[in-house]
Amino acid sequence: MEQLIPIGIFLFVLFFLLGSGVWVGLALLGVAWVGMELFTSRPAGDAMITVIWRSSSSWTLTALPLFIWMGEILYRTRLSEDMFRGLSPWMARLPGGLMHTNIVGCTIFAAVSGSSAATLTTVGKMSIPELRRRGYPETAVIGTLAGAATLGLMIPPSLTLIVYGVTINESITKLFFAGILPGLVLALMFMGYVALLSKFSKGWSPSPEPYMSFMDKVKNSRFLIPVLLLIMLVIGSMYLGFATATEAAAFGVLGSLALAAGQGSLSWSTFTQSLMGATRTSAMIALILAGAAFLSLSMGFTGLPRGLADLIASWNLTKFELLMALLVFYIILGMFLDGISSVVLTMAVVEPMIRQAGIDIIWFGIFIVVVVEMAQITPPIGFNLFVLQGMTQHQMSFIARAAFPMFLIMVVMVFVLIAFPELATWLPDNIRQRPGG
Repeated sequence: MEQLIPIGIFLFVLFFLLGSGVWVGLALLGVAWVGMELFTSRPAGDAMITVIWRSSSSWTLTALPLFIWMGEILYRTRLSEDMFRGLSPWMARLPGGLMHTNIVGCTIFAAVSGSSAATLTTVGKMSIPELRRRGYPETAVIGTLAGAATLGLMIPPSLTLIVYGVTINESITKLFFAGILPGLVLALMFMGYVALLSKFSKGWSPSPEPYMSFMDKVKNSRFLIPVLLLIMLVIGSMYLGFATATEAAAFGVLGSLALAAGQGSLSWSTFTQSLMGATRTSAMIALILAGAAFLSLSMGFTGLPRGLADLIASWNLTKFELLMALLVFYIILGMFLDGISSVVLTMAVVEPMIRQAGIDIIWFGIFIVVVVEMAQITPPIGFNLFVLQGMTQHQMSFIARAAFPMFLIMVVMVFVLIAFPELATWLPDNIRQRPGG
């Protein structure tokens, strides 16, 4: 009962600041400051300086701006056009036809981006006009793109997994490999949905694609070679133990610069635009992480995280019941906060709970990413919905309805992960890893 007062104060100040339009990172710092002033005699300023410096000087965190920069560089290349030309001949004969280019294209770009928004924008700017021109249903075009773009949060290099790993001090490389198989399974589930929709939807009557011989398909596949080589460079260097996540990110930046130069799309203007875009995004995430680190310290003085963990432990919930409670909690939280903010805001409280319940910390990282993916397509703050609204000019309600089947598929994916935890744990347990990864 004594925990209710600090909980009430923290929540009131947090929602007051967020409702006032204050940036998330500054809101977290403000809540932490209030907590330090109310619940400890330690000077808040000294504590804030120490904690922010410690959280910002992590070598592992260096991977974050590098992977963001890699995605920014690729966003400014002709990668989306090349992917569509390389993929469409192979997708055309599948049940669902070229609609699969949305999903496979997002899966491929997710493996070199790490960002859901970058994946959505890059793939969507090419696939939406092409699929519309061929007469595919608009709801399916919008819905599959909204859902598949969330794969950028799971398939490495995932920015959310980097933030999660830094927050709980876990290996980024292991988390990356934990995301590969679940990411591919989720992509296959999306493709299965498209295949079923094409068979049972009455409005599915796209223009047939012209016949293309096997050799012509192989020739078109040459457009995929650069991005596949980049994926092999980034993921392969980590899998073979040649590089940590940070070193792989540096390889990725060099590889993306080479790819952009080879395409003729690398100029001084695009170089500076990509660098400034990466700087803005990295600074925003770094501010959120700094605020979360200070908030964790402040909450620690109240004993709130451990107290809540002990309280929930006294309820004797099974692992499944705890996971269902967290599933609902993060879905609701995701309606109002972006994924990274949701992760860093809650880990101080949630981490002791899951460790006490005996839940694998690597597996839980994938669980939380799937749930955070749902937040990208749930109104009113689903970020992918806003990006799609800007690209298509549709009403938010239309886009949300189109994306709802993908939301349900992600819910099913949560239960698949619970039933088959090896999907997330097998690769991390069987990789070679360099120290510091």
